[in-house]
Amino acid sequence: MTAPVFLGSEIYRTSSYGGWHPLRVPRVSVVMDLVRALGWLPRERFRTSPRAKPAALTAWHRPDYIAALQRAEAEQRVSEEERAGYGLGTPSNPVFTEMYRRPATAAGASILAGELLARGGVVYNPAGGTHHGMPGRANGFCYLNDPALAILSLRRNGVRRVAYVDIDAHHADGVEAGFADDPDVLMISVHEERRWPFTGALEDAGAGQVFNLPVPRGLNDSEMRAIREELILPAVDGFAPEAVILQCGADALEEDPLSRLTLSNNAHWAVVAALMPLAPRYLVLGGGGYNPWAVGRCWAGVWGTLTGQELPDRLVVEAEELLRAVEWRGHSRARNPSPLLFETLRDAPREGAVRAEVGDRLDVLTERVKQARVRWV
Repeated sequence: MTAPVFLGSEIYRTSSYGGWHPLRVPRVSVVMDLVRALGWLPRERFRTSPRAKPAALTAWHRPDYIAALQRAEAEQRVSEEERAGYGLGTPSNPVFTEMYRRPATAAGASILAGELLARGGVVYNPAGGTHHGMPGRANGFCYLNDPALAILSLRRNGVRRVAYVDIDAHHADGVEAGFADDPDVLMISVHEERRWPFTGALEDAGAGQVFNLPVPRGLNDSEMRAIREELILPAVDGFAPEAVILQCGADALEEDPLSRLTLSNNAHWAVVAALMPLAPRYLVLGGGGYNPWAVGRCWAGVWGTLTGQELPDRLVVEAEELLRAVEWRGHSRARNPSPLLFETLRDAPREGAVRAEVGDRLDVLTERVKQARVRWV
């Protein structure tokens, strides 16, 4: 594989969903600064993300929706009809200054990734992973669906079989809505049960290539290891994809305020590393994550994993200072954070028992994987 490429933009430093929204916190800018402070991002490995043009976005999204999104940004308001019809101007998807330009930049990176990966390689787009967006509607903090656009971009560049793996705390409902019945897309979503959007049941299978694993509160590293070894890797390996897309939302970490899972960032990095050899093309996306210190550390470590860095036991002074400078106000978890969130990159492992409810659901899916592998040969 060619050396990994990091796609980013300064727009994430200067835009926000609003002072009350969970995405008021800095995330991608923290990751960019942190990996530079660690000496992991030489200039030749970084590319500024282009902003996707409306015509490119209509490969997945309806033209009327894209026009409404642009209009809402320009006018900084929406009508009641647009709010009801397009999901714009809601508490989840508010009107803000860059409400078209910011998601169009993240989508532009994922579209570009499909082009860069035509001949193989690794691309990292931490601003991506907006897996809830629907063709004609904003949904769940996602105005656009960049994973869907990435799959279509890969297709335009000669890739047929794509494995999409999602370890965000929330189900990948938008991606599943688009590709559940596509026999050339394998979809695996590991997400917290009884959590918004309340989709992704164990029984949902699409055309046979959809594997949803709703997990209980308190999911630990040992359970995630079992999921990786018994479900994710056998399914992806058996599917033999030409490209793998991993959405590694950091809201499954213990420190996150919007889920009740208890993973350490080690669990994320282990999935990142394990999937890398399974296809000649690898796109890694961000996703959810609403504790800025936990997200920054996790996604910086994702890049370190992709580039083969030795993760430090203690962060260098410059890295520690930039994490301490991050502001997060208005949430109880922002008070008295652990010093380890500033001083270290790697969490302490969060091991535990593999509970029966996790094991039983894994048994159901591993049997389905065995049956599917016969078809995939």
